[in-house]
Amino acid sequence: MIVEKINKKNLPLRVLLSPLDWGLGHATRCIPIINVLIEHDIEVYIAAEGLVAELLQREFPAIVILPLKGYKIKYSRNNRFFFLKMLAQFPKIITSVNHEKNWLKKSVKDHHIDAVISDNRFGLYQGKTPCIYVTHQLFIQTGNRFLNRIAQKINYYFINKFDECWVPDIAGANNLAGELSHPKKFPLVPVKYIGTLSRFKKITTEKKYQLLIMLSGPEPQRTIFENILSVQLKNIPGKIILVRGLPGTKNDLSAESKDVTIYNHLPADKLNELIQQSENIIARCGYSTIMDLVTLQRNAILVPTPGQTEQEYLAAYLMEKKMFFTCPQEKFSLEQALEGFGKFDFVTTNTGGIQTQIIADWIQGLKKDLRPSQ
Repeated sequence: MIVEKINKKNLPLRVLLSPLDWGLGHATRCIPIINVLIEHDIEVYIAAEGLVAELLQREFPAIVILPLKGYKIKYSRNNRFFFLKMLAQFPKIITSVNHEKNWLKKSVKDHHIDAVISDNRFGLYQGKTPCIYVTHQLFIQTGNRFLNRIAQKINYYFINKFDECWVPDIAGANNLAGELSHPKKFPLVPVKYIGTLSRFKKITTEKKYQLLIMLSGPEPQRTIFENILSVQLKNIPGKIILVRGLPGTKNDLSAESKDVTIYNHLPADKLNELIQQSENIIARCGYSTIMDLVTLQRNAILVPTPGQTEQEYLAAYLMEKKMFFTCPQEKFSLEQALEGFGKFDFVTTNTGGIQTQIIADWIQGLKKDLRPSQ
């Protein structure tokens, strides 16, 4: 026993990180957090499966990936039934949460996990193990005031099981998520704003493309929007890049026009470059995409996924703050959107990026509590 304690003191701290599987945004925004952990000599384990696991394994080939089932939520084709379909899957979510709790209890023991960082996975808290919950949605938008209150109570019930809540946004009025991240009522656990999270870096490069389209998000709305755009692209002059947001699809499509290049998916460094080489950008109103664009100080046309109340709220909020030009998918006109974008009076936003000191202080606290000799 004494030998085991001595050996443990000499080992690096081991932190398990797991992002939600609703799209790839939760995974990509965890990349800056993982980088900070590694810079502070933390041994990082990742819990994920499928495309999320593949993406993070490409970014961090040496990191151990532990298989953990995702929530596998299905979305409605009709935006009017979006929330009802989500509500119908609530028992499935609770089953996933219970599975997470049991899985984590065993994994902490089997892999000697010292701490956990959960990006929007409710069940990843465990007894005396320090556990962090990451979310930009303290206040969940459902489109109904009564349901908003119920959703917030459920949200806070789980958040309060963790030791801290990290919010990827900045404190104060110059924020990106409005009342989603700055509610009137806060959870009981400490809430810390850790700044904007992005895997991208600003570079100096010339403009080469007239338009970059970055599709993402759940089906069937991703395909519906792709079909709308594909018909209208022939009317837009100049070189166009379409990134379909399908990392699991191997063969890229061939476009009808020689001026249009289509990719199913691109690695982070290439996408980072294309965003800064394009005159105009169209993307979904996902929060991770917003943080990426703000980090690169790029304006864009944002089109929220129909029925996703969070994206619809963000679209209205960011348009009002003049941070982005937004328009709905219904009756979408590419020509009109580009025209409106060109005339829009944008306000430049600089949020300062990730607040590494907050994470560094947490790490130092772990080392003090768990490795007293360090």
